[in-house]
Amino acid sequence: MSERRVRIGIDTGGTFTDVVAVDEETGRTTTTKTPSTPTDPAEGFLTGVRKVLDLMGLPGEAVTAVSHGTTVATNQLLEGKLDRIGFVTTEGYESVLEIARQSVPDGYGNSYFWVKPPRIVPADLVRTVRGRLDHTGAEVRPFDEDDARAAARFFRDAGITTIGVCFLHAYADDAHERRMLEVIREEHPGAVVSISSEVLREYREYERSVTTLVDAAVKPKVAAYVTNIRTRLDEIAPGVPFYVMKSNGGVLSAGEVVHQPITTMLSGPAAGALGAALIAGTAGFDRVLTCDGGGTSTDVTVVIDGEPALTTEGSVGDYPSKIPMIDVVTVGAGGGSIAWLSPEGTLKVGPKSAGADPGPICYPNGGDQPTVTDAHVVLGRIPPHLLGGEIPLSVDAARTGLEQLGGKLDLSLERTATGILEISAWNQANALRQVTVAKGLDVRDFTLTTFGGSGSLLACRLMDILGLPRTLVPPNPGNVSAFGLLTVDVRNDYVQTVVSKHADLDLDRVRAVYADLEGQAADALDGEGFARDHQRMQRTADLRYVGQAFEVRVPVADGQLDAAAADEVAQAFHAAHRQLYGYDFADDPRQAVEWVNLRISGIGPIRRPDIVALPARDGGIERAQTGTRRVFFDDWAETPTYNRPDLAPGDVVSGPAIIEEFGSTVPVHPGFAATVDAYGNLLLTKESGQ
Repeated sequence: MSERRVRIGIDTGGTFTDVVAVDEETGRTTTTKTPSTPTDPAEGFLTGVRKVLDLMGLPGEAVTAVSHGTTVATNQLLEGKLDRIGFVTTEGYESVLEIARQSVPDGYGNSYFWVKPPRIVPADLVRTVRGRLDHTGAEVRPFDEDDARAAARFFRDAGITTIGVCFLHAYADDAHERRMLEVIREEHPGAVVSISSEVLREYREYERSVTTLVDAAVKPKVAAYVTNIRTRLDEIAPGVPFYVMKSNGGVLSAGEVVHQPITTMLSGPAAGALGAALIAGTAGFDRVLTCDGGGTSTDVTVVIDGEPALTTEGSVGDYPSKIPMIDVVTVGAGGGSIAWLSPEGTLKVGPKSAGADPGPICYPNGGDQPTVTDAHVVLGRIPPHLLGGEIPLSVDAARTGLEQLGGKLDLSLERTATGILEISAWNQANALRQVTVAKGLDVRDFTLTTFGGSGSLLACRLMDILGLPRTLVPPNPGNVSAFGLLTVDVRNDYVQTVVSKHADLDLDRVRAVYADLEGQAADALDGEGFARDHQRMQRTADLRYVGQAFEVRVPVADGQLDAAAADEVAQAFHAAHRQLYGYDFADDPRQAVEWVNLRISGIGPIRRPDIVALPARDGGIERAQTGTRRVFFDDWAETPTYNRPDLAPGDVVSGPAIIEEFGSTVPVHPGFAATVDAYGNLLLTKESGQ
């Protein structure tokens, strides 16, 4: 037997756990799916590993690495299921969480109608400590040990075992926070603690406080989950490297993730964006919108030249989080999104979802509320079974549920179902506008790449609504996120706030800070097993015009950072500001530029799986036709159905048609055509004259 070696990527979603294994010798992939197990997500994870190894006929020893995208931290925050947390801050700043940014969210023209969400830590669990640094890190007032001990004992006596520490200006010097950590370890050794200088060395105490508290809040659950998987993975493949996907588009070993769990916040969506970027890039498209449709939600991102857009202005649920994350907009518009009537009598879709349990009405043990999936199955757009027949769907049950809803609206069955799909499509289109039009990008310049189990069902409508030129649907679209996990480098981000006007920039200080950040990044990559000559460092900086409240991130070139290189950074800032906001002050010497944060990303590259071109095949598309069924687009019509694996490069399927495969379905609307490219991707375009 030859020594075959495989790497495995596993993406745990709300409904299914997707698994992809890549053979390191040939670059070929094997994929499978297994139902998620919400009560113990590790169970579905390990079932997936065993299932894919059985498919390949390989033992556990053949696995060289496992990469995992998890939603444990995200779900805990979205559902608001946080334990009681303690918060330690500088004396006089106990109300930092209440004051927040003093702003009312968009959409509330009048603050009278807005109710503040509950704070992540109630006022009675905030403790303050005397001691003060200024913004340069100089000590204005010494750290008060007695206050620190009193705070630690208070939390110990109150039974609070999760604590976040954020002192004013700790980004400039972390001595006070480190001493606080030592005091808590002495007085309350069982506590889980996060300190802001380890989570986010960046100014803005409100965001830094919340980010630190969120990190502390998700630590126990993420740590238990990762440790549980590590232990049980050792039963299948002892000692195999186990990586967890981070929000920034990198992975980190499980041992490290336990110390920085907040970095896994958007783990799954990030992997999907990277997988789709690699597939679309290989197919020849450099400006891509990714649309990942799952059971509960749809995630959309922008990718330009293979790099997904990053942000530090993200939030999960009610909690702003300033760690670098791929700029994902999530809408509650998945296959399981529930259609319901508002008190005003209008039809709404989502954000509530039937999830994996009970699931849509048409599922074997489904719920009693109609969903997007029920609308698709009633219109014949998806087959009356899922996963190649593993899950039979009841069209009759779905029809009954939709007829009841339609009766309340005085709409026919078809009008009700198409109405649900139309609302869902507009919800997705609005999310795509948020990541493009709102960022100064023209949505019509992009290729939409749809994946996930439900991502491609509304592709033709999205092209109509947004004026998109084409949609690319990868093979096995349900597994793109799991595939993406195999394309991801190890990546760590480091930041240091250094506020200075460009004209007064102390280049020696900037170089020293970058050198220090690079040193931290290199040490971390050493620990992950990357030789120094393989490590890559990416420098960026956040700049703004003096007086602005928000910064724009721009790249800083490699090599010696001299005055000319610094000027190039400022020029890049002017250009980026113009693209984002439509204007800049490049020619106005009165409007000074200010540097705010210096950033380093340390990258440890891994070997990406090859995307293999498919061989040509004899005959035309009739070799793939499996039959016909009645489908409703503009009207009911007998519509041909095709088995996607039997289609070959160069085949063109004209709508109306339905193209089906194991984990997903692509309805080709009248007036559209699907062309198969060299790699087996479907390219949906409007037929000429339409």
